[in-house]
Amino acid sequence: MIYNVIGLMSGSSLDGLDIVFVSFQENSGKWTYTIECAGCLDYTKEWHKKLEGAIHLPAKEYLLLHSAYGKYTGEKVNEFIEMNALHHRVNLIASHGHTTFHEPDHGMTHQLGEGSTIAAITKLPVVSDLRNLDIAFGGQGAPIVPMGEKLLFPDYHYFLNIGGIANISASQDGKFTAFDVCAANRVLNMLAATNFKTFDEDGKMAAAGEVHPGLLDELNKLDYYDRAYPKSLANNFGTDVVFPIIQTYLLRPEDALSTYTEHIAIQIKNALAPFIKEDGEKLMITGGGAFNNYLIERISAHLSSIHMEVNIPGEETVAYKEALIMGLLGILRWREQNTVLASVTGATRNSVGGALWVGTDA
Repeated sequence: MIYNVIGLMSGSSLDGLDIVFVSFQENSGKWTYTIECAGCLDYTKEWHKKLEGAIHLPAKEYLLLHSAYGKYTGEKVNEFIEMNALHHRVNLIASHGHTTFHEPDHGMTHQLGEGSTIAAITKLPVVSDLRNLDIAFGGQGAPIVPMGEKLLFPDYHYFLNIGGIANISASQDGKFTAFDVCAANRVLNMLAATNFKTFDEDGKMAAAGEVHPGLLDELNKLDYYDRAYPKSLANNFGTDVVFPIIQTYLLRPEDALSTYTEHIAIQIKNALAPFIKEDGEKLMITGGGAFNNYLIERISAHLSSIHMEVNIPGEETVAYKEALIMGLLGILRWREQNTVLASVTGATRNSVGGALWVGTDA
């Protein structure tokens, strides 16, 4: 069976809206895919500001933004379809939305981008709200990509995605474990902004800096790292907890970036170490952080101590893996198959997550 799907992802680093058109094929339970076209649609300064400040809005204004971002998303999908001549080829849209509130311990998560609005504007079926049912079943609602990793990349047992938040997945004896490790690009970008840069290209500023031992020690002692998994992080862990700690040290941007890069690498090694059974295990790294050469260099150096090899796949998979997997989760929801693994999130059961909005005529 072949499915042609658009997958949408807006990460916590606020880089932009990732959009991919993917052809998935399922044959006897085995899945393959081809990314036919993809892009990252940069947010304007206005949209960046709106999304960044969404959690501080009064309820009515927040709901208005939820609808407005759904309208924006639908319009961008239509532009993407027009630009790539995809008329009459798209079977389904799967939208992750932009996470604002994520409090699984209180039974709540929310992603901006009203699915019904996207469906109405595109006149296509849309799957949204992919995390909610897992949270209702007592899970963390995150990470949700391991189902896609399991089906699309069966030759790997270890995965690291470095976006606004870094998260890992590990597969042992057919059982997946996954959790958020630490804040990543969101904090790195905020530190780069203190030097009037949107981001630290190739990690050059971090490479030119020096690690501050006191700050590194304080960051490594944060309570979250001692918590047992399943566990997940909200975006404000980086913005409201980590970044203010770094600011108290009054460091040069280069030294702050160098220290936080080292912190990320250490926490990734600490997170993966308990899972390693033999030398030469391979780790697939994706997400925007995979393009940060200095960060990858530091991660590789720390992982060498536990005899783990780093593998970075093709550029499209690196950049768009999460949007790709959102597309697959949309298909699984359409087929009424499980989209979320309880072994990952701590929910009471696997679940078929996602709200389905039918924008086509009956």
